[in-house]
Amino acid sequence: MSIKLFDTTLRDGTQREGVSLTTEDKVRIARELDSLGVHYIEAGFPASNPKDLEFFEDFDASELANARLVAFTRARRPNGRAEDDPAVTCLTRLSAPVACIVAKSWKLHVEKVLRTTPEENLESVRDTVAYLAGAGKEVIFDAEHYFDGFRDDPAYSLAVLRAAAEAGATTLVLCDTNGGTLPTELKAVVARTVREFPDVEVGIHTHNDSGCGVACALAAIEAGATHVQGTVNGIGERTGNCDLVTTIANLQLKMGLKVMDDESLRRLTEASNYVSEIMNLTPDTHRPYVGRSAFAHKGGLHVDGISKDPATYEHVAPEAVGNVRRTPVGELSGKNSIRAKAEELGLEAGDAAEILGAIKQREYEGYHYEAADASLALLIGRTMGEDRPLFELETFRIISEKRAGGETTTEATIKLSVGGQRVISTAEGNGPVNALDQALRKAIVPLYPELKEIHLSNYKVRILDEHRATAATTRVLIDSTDGKRMWGAVGVSENIIEASWQALVDGLEYGVNGKKS
Repeated sequence: MSIKLFDTTLRDGTQREGVSLTTEDKVRIARELDSLGVHYIEAGFPASNPKDLEFFEDFDASELANARLVAFTRARRPNGRAEDDPAVTCLTRLSAPVACIVAKSWKLHVEKVLRTTPEENLESVRDTVAYLAGAGKEVIFDAEHYFDGFRDDPAYSLAVLRAAAEAGATTLVLCDTNGGTLPTELKAVVARTVREFPDVEVGIHTHNDSGCGVACALAAIEAGATHVQGTVNGIGERTGNCDLVTTIANLQLKMGLKVMDDESLRRLTEASNYVSEIMNLTPDTHRPYVGRSAFAHKGGLHVDGISKDPATYEHVAPEAVGNVRRTPVGELSGKNSIRAKAEELGLEAGDAAEILGAIKQREYEGYHYEAADASLALLIGRTMGEDRPLFELETFRIISEKRAGGETTTEATIKLSVGGQRVISTAEGNGPVNALDQALRKAIVPLYPELKEIHLSNYKVRILDEHRATAATTRVLIDSTDGKRMWGAVGVSENIIEASWQALVDGLEYGVNGKKS
């Protein structure tokens, strides 16, 4: 059975609260989806806003190597004509070869939202589909609120689909617009609908309001649907759409339905993170298949099992979707976890018991190493007597000054020994951590020029014992990157500047020495 993948990240996905894409953002995501092998890319609703119209007018659909570009619109207004409705006619002027038309299939919406008759709604569907099909477009028909409508009046919901099919729609998509239908009921409705339309492709479009977006999509495929719609990472309005990334992995790896080549499947994690980055969304580390923690094994028994046979605690090989196995360590870890983590970091574990003891003591003090591989690698090295500090600190001093007019400046002065020489360095920054970073780099970059390529990419602060108010212990996590890889470092102290300094130094030291480990 051949399954068509229809991505609506650039249309339905942009309805997520807090998401706004530029035209260039849309172009970049469209090209990424095309290279992944998605069959259809719905890029927007050109009649709804100037940005979407600009995309379709400027983007040549023939540039896509694998996907067909889709423009979305609604059925024409009641008691009108398709050829007189600008939201419909504008699609005929665009290069997108596919038109996706949405129309009501629930009498409640027909009568209370559109304020028209069921018969006029059917005529609107026929007229719009026939007009765009006659203009040479492939027409995909989205039956909005199909499952709610079917529950209320099955005959009418089927009549809406029949009107679209008879007018020239090639695919009939059943939409669980409110996301409230559970898989068992949905599967039965899809099966009935497929039997009613044996000569037309039936598709599924689900939302995640009941937490069943992906499950419902898979149930629909089992019931005979051959076209599935979703968004990358499940982004969308309210609680989101069906996650197309998870759906793809499940279809291919669990259900044996080949929806893309194996090389593209191995790019799923990369594509998922790419779209999150363009949308300025922090990736969910616990996403199925592609999340950073999807194949992270922390418990000692689990790590021991994985070391003997990955199938003991992994349902698929992480490499199949471009992910990697990770071994976070902490106070609940065992010696096997330490050995596995050291191997992951390219280090010799040596005395795993001694390393584990050091980790447990540090975590008791408030350190946390799951997101701080740099500090963990350095701790392992120091425990094994392989400490290679970049410098020896004598003192540092921070001065913050608020000037007339409201401007605040921060100056850091550092005295240290580097390469056998005493160096004093002073720099200003937009805060104490930035000032320290600038002063430290000024002092040691001549000896470690590779630091020019290392930048701080994230800074997080967590208060560990809030009840102590301003005297509370603070944990600071700093992420650094050299443009090719990213690593985290952690610092803990009652003084937030000291905690930040620890994390800053660990991050830079790992950036220099980590490559040599």
